[in-house]
Amino acid sequence: MNFDLTKEQQMIRKEVRKFAQKEIAPIAGELDENEEFSVELTQKMGEIGLFGMFVSEAYEGQGMDYLSYIIAVEEVARIDGSQAATIAAGNSLGIGPLYYFGTEEQKQRYLPPLCRGEKVWGFGLTEPTAGSDAGGSRTTAVQDGDDWVINGSKIFITNAACDMTLGVTVQAKTGIRDNGKPEYTCFIVEADTPGFKAVPMHKKMMWRASNTAELYFDDVRVPKENILGKRGDGFHQMLKTLDGGRLSIGAMGLGGAQGAYDLALAYAKERQQFNQPISKFQAIAFKLADCAMEIECARNLMYKACWLRSENRPFEREAAMAKLYCSELMGRVANHAVQIHGGYGLMKEYNVERFYRDQKLLDIGEGTSEVQRLVISRYIGC
Repeated sequence: MNFDLTKEQQMIRKEVRKFAQKEIAPIAGELDENEEFSVELTQKMGEIGLFGMFVSEAYEGQGMDYLSYIIAVEEVARIDGSQAATIAAGNSLGIGPLYYFGTEEQKQRYLPPLCRGEKVWGFGLTEPTAGSDAGGSRTTAVQDGDDWVINGSKIFITNAACDMTLGVTVQAKTGIRDNGKPEYTCFIVEADTPGFKAVPMHKKMMWRASNTAELYFDDVRVPKENILGKRGDGFHQMLKTLDGGRLSIGAMGLGGAQGAYDLALAYAKERQQFNQPISKFQAIAFKLADCAMEIECARNLMYKACWLRSENRPFEREAAMAKLYCSELMGRVANHAVQIHGGYGLMKEYNVERFYRDQKLLDIGEGTSEVQRLVISRYIGC
């Protein structure tokens, strides 16, 4: 077994870390405080190749392996969850479905500007009454000649209501199958389509500098060419997309845990109590030791899941495990980090406070922790 990263992967880690520290770190707190999605920063992330990393160069992607992409998400999350969310959702949820399920014409039309980071794309699955129960979607699409007419709404959709949004992929109910179950189909809806409205959501506890939206479809008419893949494949496409998305959310947990740990370790070495750094006290040292150990375990689990995917082997179980473990790990590490900071950890001027808030979405997005345990239990035969 070889645990070494390739030279290219090592370079990606080095360069993304350098970019995140130089471009993101100085303004992350301000963007968070102002609930501001930064077009300029997102475009900069596009310029260094953080969008379309796993997409073929034929569509202006980077043509890299999936682990390289995950390392990039990890390094951005090490500095800021909001920008990592923009990257993770932009790739796994926005670009991914178009790349893996789109027609050649759809790929040629939409992927190049997305891979260049000039535009972003949303992934419309969650609804006000359909979160973990993705099969409970109420948004409908009815065929009318050569067009489809979409009605319904979506909520908590990342990258769907900003100045850079090119469009969204939306799952809608298009009929009933022979077995009585709903038929779902995915549609491409461009941002300027009549009847489509995207409204930014504010007053979030976490990821305050990422773009989150409510989507409304009022007799939105799209041509049949806007079906993503084939009619009736929507639910399958969404599940496959979520499998990959779990890896990116897990990477955010891993990177966020590393970032919170780095802050705690640095603070513990500087903070003096009883005439010595608090890192010398066993109570603090043991907390940091546990964090270091669990981060190492998480990284190995995450990278194994990515390796399985790259080898075209089943990775769904490991993806669920990695998402669950890494997301909950960040919660434990961020909690220790705040405790180590003491009262200062509760103040916005200390970045650890933001890490503590940003973690919570990881327990919910791309399938809650409870859903991940359900998925894993089915794989082990329960």
